[in-house]
Amino acid sequence: MQTAIAPIHGKTWEWQGHSIYYVQAGEARSDRPPLLLVHGFGASTDHWRKNIAGLQSDFQVWAIDMLGFGRSAKPALEYSGNLWRDQLHDFITQVIGQPVVLAGNSLGGYAALCVAAQRPESAAGLVLLNCAGPFTEPEPQRPPHPLQQTFGQVARSLLLQPLPSFLLFQYVRRKSVIRSTLEKVYLDKSVITDELIDDIYRPSCDPGAPQVFASVFKSPQGERNDVLLSQMQCPLLMLWGDADPWMNSRTRGAKFRQYYPNLTEHYLHAGHCPHDEVPGQVNGLLREWMLNTVVPGLQ
Repeated sequence: MQTAIAPIHGKTWEWQGHSIYYVQAGEARSDRPPLLLVHGFGASTDHWRKNIAGLQSDFQVWAIDMLGFGRSAKPALEYSGNLWRDQLHDFITQVIGQPVVLAGNSLGGYAALCVAAQRPESAAGLVLLNCAGPFTEPEPQRPPHPLQQTFGQVARSLLLQPLPSFLLFQYVRRKSVIRSTLEKVYLDKSVITDELIDDIYRPSCDPGAPQVFASVFKSPQGERNDVLLSQMQCPLLMLWGDADPWMNSRTRGAKFRQYYPNLTEHYLHAGHCPHDEVPGQVNGLLREWMLNTVVPGLQ
């Protein structure tokens, strides 16, 4: 059982008329860039608590709630990688004031990849933990079965309707369902504490949360990962929980390697959120990589 870590009291920043929540720990260092942590879908700065505690003695560490999540505002917008890319870039520019190493999990990894690829002046390096986002897929050799295609279209159009989407949201936000979902994606069940469930449940009670959830089905897919990787030039560290049931980490890792051969990668005995499940391993690998690769000579 891992020891509970007290949350850090954060601050708010006004971005495009919306309140954005963030936390900061550690002192600025002239010989190394800051670290900016970006959570996944449904999570928040709370999900990085163990990493902030473990890394703040070596780096200035920031974590931010993306618009629509955590303690940040939840306006009725079209949520996309481009929106979060611009939010992160403006936060780095206006609040942190210098390029950072971005570290993102799942959806947060995709948003961080968008920054590193399309706003390179903000990124000194990139760390991706079980990164989400689509790759360009080859054309299928045969078209999908008409019945299967029709069913998929009907299911999607149904979820675009306000009532079915709202009812689904009310179901998945139940604490029992949150626990059940986490038990599927965490190998070490002892990490799934009441505190973790509360951290995920709490933002779902905020005004606008059902609309943010619905936007997942409405928003078009963003730029493909392979296109983003072709635009990127900064150092890349990939940390994979290799028991993630939501993605085949080895297969996805090979795709990232195909499009960005000069990367560093590690596969950890963990699920979808290795930073929370095996924080000691993640913190050690991230620290070593930052000191040896991003600012060589400091280790």
